Amino acid sequence: MKTFYSSAYSVVCFFLACTNAIDGRLPFGSGGRTIHHVRREAIERANVIKTNDVDPSELYPVRHIDLPVNHFPNSSRYKPDKSGTFKNRYWLDASHYSPGGPVIVLQSGETDATSRLVYMQKGILAQLAEATNGIGVVLEHRYYGQSFPTDSLSTENLRFLTTEQALADEVYFAQNIVFPGLEDKNLTSHTTAYLSYGGSYPGSISAFLRVKYPDVFWGSISSAGVTKAILDYWQYYATPAEYGPTFCMTTQKLFTKMADNILMGKKKSKSIHKLKHLFGLDHITHDVDFANQLSSGVGSWQGLNWDPEVSQDNFYEFCRNLSSLVVLFPETESKRSLAEEVIEDGGYTADPLLVNQLLNYVGWMNLTAVSVCQNEGHTHDHCFSNLNSTFYQQHELKDYVWRSWAYQYCTEWGYLPTGSGVPEDQMSLISRTLDLEYLSTVCREAFNITDPPDVEEVNKFGGYDIHYPRLAVIDGEWDPWRPATPHAFAYGASPRNSTTSEPFMMIPQGLHHEDENSLFPNETTPKLPPPRIVSVQAEERRFVKAWMEEWKQDCRAKGDCSEGASPPLLVVQ
Repeated sequence: MKTFYSSAYSVVCFFLACTNAIDGRLPFGSGGRTIHHVRREAIERANVIKTNDVDPSELYPVRHIDLPVNHFPNSSRYKPDKSGTFKNRYWLDASHYSPGGPVIVLQSGETDATSRLVYMQKGILAQLAEATNGIGVVLEHRYYGQSFPTDSLSTENLRFLTTEQALADEVYFAQNIVFPGLEDKNLTSHTTAYLSYGGSYPGSISAFLRVKYPDVFWGSISSAGVTKAILDYWQYYATPAEYGPTFCMTTQKLFTKMADNILMGKKKSKSIHKLKHLFGLDHITHDVDFANQLSSGVGSWQGLNWDPEVSQDNFYEFCRNLSSLVVLFPETESKRSLAEEVIEDGGYTADPLLVNQLLNYVGWMNLTAVSVCQNEGHTHDHCFSNLNSTFYQQHELKDYVWRSWAYQYCTEWGYLPTGSGVPEDQMSLISRTLDLEYLSTVCREAFNITDPPDVEEVNKFGGYDIHYPRLAVIDGEWDPWRPATPHAFAYGASPRNSTTSEPFMMIPQGLHHEDENSLFPNETTPKLPPPRIVSVQAEERRFVKAWMEEWKQDCRAKGDCSEGASPPLLVVQ
């Protein structure tokens, strides 16, 4: 019997899950991202030169806590069991702390946690710690950065990388931590208010903590928290389709339809050759890899941010090229007649202005991808293919940059952003050849996973309907991950009233967890941060301070929150 993910590419079948869960971490083969990009981006991130800010890693020394490898030794899903502990990294800032203040844990999620330290320096974590006289903590997620419970990332060793283990890690931290320099104080969750903040995948972790462990975490902020796991996440591209520049999005849809008419047509061999030759990608072996590369422009929507020092403006650069009615790349004029033929092969009329736009598409692709690959001395398949079985067999710890999140979405989360899933009555921004079969290649090749992910492991916490007292849900109107959050009104989520106990806020024109970063006072301008960010961060400070007033009242009523109290033994259930 054919399995769910059994390969249609029987001869050769072989994304970082990428920066910004999801934090950009989409599957390989989405938004033009390939395994080659993953390697290159990992090197680039390792060599980033900071701006004039003080490197936060110099301000906050790395600390470690010994966490159990397996919090659930009696569970059959983790057999064979592995006893013992591993050293998990964390960082803290106690400069704002006064007795009675909370511990605010920022979950770093699917990345090296050092990239999150800036939020403790001048982001939302710094703001909340200052507003509440609290301690700010950045906690690294198991199997990322330098926090590994196993000595390799083989499929067997990755069995401890689950949502419930990640939740239990944060609970264990809250119930057992002894902070360096504050050893005389009991600052565990038995005596101290613990608050959790997370953005994107970590946002869902923060939300789930409040629901599953309400006696440990007094409150949580879920920013862009993807609380609804979805296998075929075609909705990812619905957001730029709706909010991106209209003319650019209309043109992209037209060219995608044109390409699909050729790639999926019955008499396609000669036309496909012309299409690839037009873009200078003659030597990509698999048509679906070529189609994936055509999505690289619209795939960069998530890189946008209100902060120009953070924002990656590839999306608008692409649109400026695609929307121009005059040819911007003179060298493409030699391909005008070929462009006309391709448009006609794709079922459209080769209007001169449309031809100009297609030539700009070709020129932009050459500038940003084809020539880069050529200058690096690589073949087209090396640069642009995700069908490479050999690559997926690597499982050293350094391979976490592509392997760890891939394992998570293959086993529990899904989020394969297809073109094939777009309803037939809508034109798609990306090729319909980008389907579950292609996007799940890594699941089969890297982990031998042929069944769909068990999304119930995520959705059992509430999905779109997740709510709890002192659980804040904050999302961005323009976030491509909004269809997986409680603000996905077009996909089944219900509107709610926002209260101090259960804040429910959508940032107008907001993108992916844009409330997380901020600026130093001397960096601000009348326009930066924009009013929408200033407003939501002020509201976060307000309701968290109100939550802390509740904590103080609760303490006085119970009389059990003295910092000198001895913590009971931890039991994670």
